[in-house]
Amino acid sequence: MCGIVGYAGGKEAAPVLLKGLEKLEYRGYDSAGIAVLNDGKIEIAKAAGKLQVLRDLTHEGQTVAGLVGIGHTRWATHGEPSDVNSHPHISKSGRFAVVHNGIIENYQQLKAMLQKKGFTFLSQTDTEVIAHLVEFFYQGDMLDTMIRLTNELEGSYALGIISADEDGKFYAMRKDSPLVVGLGEGENLVASDVPSLLAHTQEVYYLNDREVVVLSADKVEIFDTNRERLEVTATHIDWDVTAAEKGGYEHFMFKEIMEQPQSLQKTISPRLQDGRIVLDDFHITADMLRNVSKIYIVACGSSYHVGVVGKYILEQSTRIPVEVDIASEFRYRDPIIDERTLMIVISQSGETADTIAAMREGKKQGARVLAIVNVLGSTIAREADDVLYTWAGPEIAVATTKAYSTQLIVVDLLALKFAELLGRMDEAELAEYYRALQALPQQLEQTLADKEKIQYWASQLYNKHSIFFIGRNLDYAVALEGSLKLKEISYIHSEAYAGGELKHGTISLIEDGTLVFTLATYQPLVEKIRSNAEEVRARGAYLVSVAVEGDEQMQEVSDVVFTVPRTLPLLQPSLTVIPLQLFAYYVASQKGCSIDQPKNLAKSVTVE
Repeated sequence: MCGIVGYAGGKEAAPVLLKGLEKLEYRGYDSAGIAVLNDGKIEIAKAAGKLQVLRDLTHEGQTVAGLVGIGHTRWATHGEPSDVNSHPHISKSGRFAVVHNGIIENYQQLKAMLQKKGFTFLSQTDTEVIAHLVEFFYQGDMLDTMIRLTNELEGSYALGIISADEDGKFYAMRKDSPLVVGLGEGENLVASDVPSLLAHTQEVYYLNDREVVVLSADKVEIFDTNRERLEVTATHIDWDVTAAEKGGYEHFMFKEIMEQPQSLQKTISPRLQDGRIVLDDFHITADMLRNVSKIYIVACGSSYHVGVVGKYILEQSTRIPVEVDIASEFRYRDPIIDERTLMIVISQSGETADTIAAMREGKKQGARVLAIVNVLGSTIAREADDVLYTWAGPEIAVATTKAYSTQLIVVDLLALKFAELLGRMDEAELAEYYRALQALPQQLEQTLADKEKIQYWASQLYNKHSIFFIGRNLDYAVALEGSLKLKEISYIHSEAYAGGELKHGTISLIEDGTLVFTLATYQPLVEKIRSNAEEVRARGAYLVSVAVEGDEQMQEVSDVVFTVPRTLPLLQPSLTVIPLQLFAYYVASQKGCSIDQPKNLAKSVTVE
């Protein structure tokens, strides 16, 4: 979490840093700060609150002069949000300034050692330890100091450091926390994520663990811990600069909801060629797949919910047992893994700390790892055996929409490819799915066109205090995501349940006026979920249902029905989720919530 940006070039650094931090604010927004180097002096400006507070404090960066600087937007881990706890942190003498993303696990021991050496601490953060440690280690060679840090710091970190002794340059390095170098002309940058670099360059280098980068306006040097200079190999990022802008929409989340038809088109079209599914960077053969005895899907948050959908789809299409695990639990439960295990890891950023740790544990025990990610060159993409990119483009809102939808489509494509390899579907059935996939983007547009109806009902129902989502089979899997979307951005308590599970306890919470969303789009079980809907309505629930067009079964038991186009059962979740995303958005808007930056959340969870 947290966002780092660094700049060296011919422009005033402070305005560049503020603009870069704006693109990273989804990673943390409880405080922000910048440090700028000018004629051997470091000037720092920082403040608690959102980035606008810092903008106002520095008059959009005009009051902080210098051509080299580092910046930070924070999501608190150690110490409450405050001016003092904000980054950058300065060393005892004021000669070094540090920004940090991650957690230093041994900071208490290091702090105690430094206190004995006469260093005093002003903040509650683990990062201030690094600032003082730099000063303690520094003997006139910053590269040596950076390498020394890698040997002393335990935990995860991405660091940006400037030294008053080294005008015109700054230093950065990473371990288990993302950091990208932007390779410009007459300027060079680092950042926690690509969107903050796009205004300057689309040529980037993804730092590897324990690599140290030294940046100045006209040079980028990368070293390993043996001081060996490494080759800088650029990766071109084919993202439109405007994709990280709101483009006239009030919120990024709404823009990204509305972009989903185009996003799905980009994900699907290149992979359907001459009636076949062609997957990039995919090397699993039919023989390898026949040898697989178990598939694990491992992910966090909304990506985990994609995995729950994926379990139903993959088991039905391959008849291979599938387990879905929350990444933060997976490696601590001593999972049974061997060379016949296929592990599918899903992460939008490709930098999710728990998912990376789970992936490495799986590889260590012999599993083959297939990754589904959005970010080219991310840690998960580099370390997996096979990679399928979602090609969703930048997603800025903390609550995911188009990343979830494109991950879902990639899982569909993967399941169909597996079915093709294993001979589980005949040519006619596969051809039917190809046609259905090609029709999905237009069906999404049709679903989004119904947004005014959803907006109206959100305005009538936004004042509920507790909401339940129920469904069966694939609808239950989508209900999990619908519930999460609502609670993430509206702060309304919500729960998702398998429809048949309600009567085993939870139905006791249903009373007059309780809002229950009933998902009834999985056609084989519509009659079953209708019975569950009648059970809650008999106890006073207000029932909102999602059904497919032409199916009237939910009309007489529901107060409100949202309809979505009909597609093949395994693809239906891609349409079912859309009314849930819109409802969550409009409820949060009605309540006046901070939709793109909900409280206590950050976009990329890069710490355990």
